[in-house]
Amino acid sequence: MTSGGTIRVLIADDQQMVRQGFTVLLNAHPGIEVIGQAVHGLDAVAKVAELVPDVVLMDIRMPELGGIDATRHITLAHPAVKVLVLTTFDLDEYVYEALCAGASGFLLKDASAEQLAEAVRVVAAGDALLAPGVTRKLIAEFSRLNGTPRPPQKERVGDLTERETEVLALIAQGLSNAEIARELVVAEQTVKTHVGRILVKLGLRDRTQAAVFAYESGLVRPSGYGNGSPSGSPWGSPGRTRST
Repeated sequence: MTSGGTIRVLIADDQQMVRQGFTVLLNAHPGIEVIGQAVHGLDAVAKVAELVPDVVLMDIRMPELGGIDATRHITLAHPAVKVLVLTTFDLDEYVYEALCAGASGFLLKDASAEQLAEAVRVVAAGDALLAPGVTRKLIAEFSRLNGTPRPPQKERVGDLTERETEVLALIAQGLSNAEIARELVVAEQTVKTHVGRILVKLGLRDRTQAAVFAYESGLVRPSGYGNGSPSGSPWGSPGRTRST
């Protein structure tokens, strides 16, 4: 961010009207400035290297280089740059891949101007954001990919204390810090401390990656999501995950 706290945004989308529309919408919000536009993935990678924005609004389906590969290049080369993935469909088959590529959030293109601006602020602050419906999609994707559960990655999970492991499992179920605090009967600040330590020990960027890790490692396994139904899980109330 600039010294004045302005969030600098790069918009990557192959449709000119989309880029221009988002530019107008975001520039109308105090504290947010669109500093550049990219017409495809390769352009986005080059523009990030040149401009080093705080947040990239990244379309998934683009020519030359798709949004997922562009996200992977950007997050590897510029870890401080946050990528907010934009798409038309909340059931986009690439949601899981985008999050694994390092995206910090996911938002639908039909979101309101206020939701778009808030999403930019959320990921710029280092928090993770998932649009409604995406959490259930993420679980369904794990169910599809992992028909045979994999054993936990003990060498990494073993670095966590028993309480940290418990907190990680609850993060993967979609609980906020406040909800985890109520579940474990501890102070919310205590949960925040645990979350911070989990991210550091596992080398993860945010809560979204923590949730992905919990399922990939086998620590948590999806159940009851074969038909997309939340089956009473906390994932039935999807939304942004904040306050890491």
